[in-house]
Amino acid sequence: MLKKYISTVVFSCCIGFPVQIPAQTVSEKDNDKQEKTAFQTASPWMPEIDIRSDVAIVYGVNGNPSDKGHRSAFEDRVRSWRKKGYDTHFMTGIAWGAYEDYFLGKWDGQSHFDEGQVEVSGDTIWHGHNVPYIVPQKSFINYIKEQVIERVIDAGITSVYLEEPEFWTRGGYSTAFKEEWKDFYGFDWKPQHESAENTWLSNKLKYHLYFKTIDEVSKYAKKYGRKKGLDVKVYIPTHSLVNYSSWMIVSPEASLASLPGIDGYIAQVWTGTSREATYFNGVVKERTFENAFLEYGSMVSMTAPTNRKIFFLTDPIEDRRKDWDDYKKNYEATFTAQLLYPRVNNYEVMPWPERIYTKPYKVAYTDREVLIPYKYSTQMQVMINALNDMPVSGNKVSGINSIGVLMGNSMMFQRLPTHEGFEDPRFSNFYGQTLPLLKRGIPVQTVHMENLGYKETLQNIKVLVMSYSNMKPHSEDVHENLEKWVKNGGMLIYTGRDDDPYQNVTEWWNGKKNRFDTPSGNLFKHLGIPEQAGEGRYKTGKGEVFVIRKNPKEFVMEHGGDENFVETVKHAFENDGQKLLFKNNLALQRGPYRIIAVMDESVNSEPYFADGPVVDLFNPLLPVLTEKTVVPGEQAFLYSLNYAYDKNKPAVVASAARISNEKLIGGEYSFTCKSPVNTMNSLRVFLPSKPEKVMLEDSGGTGISPIGASWDNNSRTYYLQFANKPEGIQVKFKL
Repeated sequence: MLKKYISTVVFSCCIGFPVQIPAQTVSEKDNDKQEKTAFQTASPWMPEIDIRSDVAIVYGVNGNPSDKGHRSAFEDRVRSWRKKGYDTHFMTGIAWGAYEDYFLGKWDGQSHFDEGQVEVSGDTIWHGHNVPYIVPQKSFINYIKEQVIERVIDAGITSVYLEEPEFWTRGGYSTAFKEEWKDFYGFDWKPQHESAENTWLSNKLKYHLYFKTIDEVSKYAKKYGRKKGLDVKVYIPTHSLVNYSSWMIVSPEASLASLPGIDGYIAQVWTGTSREATYFNGVVKERTFENAFLEYGSMVSMTAPTNRKIFFLTDPIEDRRKDWDDYKKNYEATFTAQLLYPRVNNYEVMPWPERIYTKPYKVAYTDREVLIPYKYSTQMQVMINALNDMPVSGNKVSGINSIGVLMGNSMMFQRLPTHEGFEDPRFSNFYGQTLPLLKRGIPVQTVHMENLGYKETLQNIKVLVMSYSNMKPHSEDVHENLEKWVKNGGMLIYTGRDDDPYQNVTEWWNGKKNRFDTPSGNLFKHLGIPEQAGEGRYKTGKGEVFVIRKNPKEFVMEHGGDENFVETVKHAFENDGQKLLFKNNLALQRGPYRIIAVMDESVNSEPYFADGPVVDLFNPLLPVLTEKTVVPGEQAFLYSLNYAYDKNKPAVVASAARISNEKLIGGEYSFTCKSPVNTMNSLRVFLPSKPEKVMLEDSGGTGISPIGASWDNNSRTYYLQFANKPEGIQVKFKL
């Protein structure tokens, strides 16, 4: 594919681009059996996208509806990746997909376009041509079971990913939805735009429909797998609760972790979600790193107490037309954010490698189309290959890790439409509780109210911030759990005016058993403070409750609006004599890797100085630095060479290719490098002493001359640069 656009590239003195060499086939498996890194693709194997992660997630029995170019048979695509040594999994959309045979009536003789999600205008919400977002009724669920699940398990697939169970909040007007409403509630459908009550009921139903769908399909997959003698696992690739709430989408989110048929999640966080502009200090702008940090955190909060496996996703590009420098900058921000969660070390390193490596992208505000630059692809491959070795760490991110913000699935229910003048611009009631802390160097922890029943959820939280301005509690259990935590010494900060129209929807706090005007009234009763508590500080058992009678959105939508909130957090935290220190950075050490983010709009504009010797993994030349300076608004990903010095054994420090077959026999250190064709390998290796000889050979044993080669005596590292090949380049050092 790439050769169609570029046949030769001139190499500069800094980083070289050689004449491309055709790929050859190889059938041996070069990765140990593990499922730590993965990518998803609708394509059959191609040498241009052979990125050597552990797992190739083959997408769609009919391919990707957005990509008409790769509609080869599903089984053929699976075989093509297995032949190249990959474990193969399967992913498909559960709210949309290349299901034209269903919608056009080829499956059961009936057209199903009337099952699409519909707006108040009567327009269907489309994902692509002949692909509506679906209202999942019984016939669609049966179709997924029979035409999708059975087929992929028959092909030997044992890991199934049901992607993006999404119902748009602006939907809810189709005949199919009205039928589901009557079945669920027992009374006729009511248009959601007419009242907050109707909106609440509508969004609860949307939530239920996909919860039920995932439950049924996951159970069926496991049952059908057992019939075939297979242990089938089911995962949910989903956007974060932060993003779905921001983008006005309803999805089951945290509730799925309680289902017996669900084994884990993929946290779909990338530039496209994280660059969503937010308010802070009265200014609206993109804050990609901070947003990504909160998105990944909400996914960790959702899954950690349930012990479900979670993969973190990043994407080197995005759908919106920008330019490669923009993609690179934002990719570094999201990549850094994911690494600041040290208990997660499973990654989907990219979706759709075919669009990254083989598709020229249109540059914003121009007619130019540009293929990914070699410098960026080299840097990207260094980053994703580091993920193959990224360890779990018991270290914590620098700063106070015991301040949390409560969140819940009902955040998705109040976003659209608006009622009685209630607005939450850019989801600011959430960001008002989080950004003022994160921007001051506090790695704020998000806490899912759905998980409060697990003792692990609050065991490391000292101060918890919450508000019912943008969400509501799903049951009184939430308040019972908070009561226990506060009375045992927790410091709770409640902020909100309790003036939004959703305070009065028909729910458990104002039903037969309870008679409270607002859910906070029930909470405060549990806490033993006045049900209409005014602004102030209240003692509750061994803990305390702080009440701020402002909606959190006011903290970020107004210049300087967060001062009282931050001061309250400080008082709550320092009640036992500890000091809450503010800074402009977050940093973490994970094995040899150092991850650093320095934020702008913070307490100061000082840079962060990281002592060396370190290798800069965001620089495709992999330079060795005696000190790395990170300025506000930037991030760093470094390899500490002291880690190699301590072991004093030959080791690959960084590579833009997957390393395998590593051997140290006698006086020779060798390994194999594999990565896509038409890309460049940049490689730095630690050696105890300068090698006598360096040899490179292709898979046929033919010698290769590197484009760049140098020994750095100060760091005791050898740098090599050469063209990648999927079938592998063997590197040998005679010591």
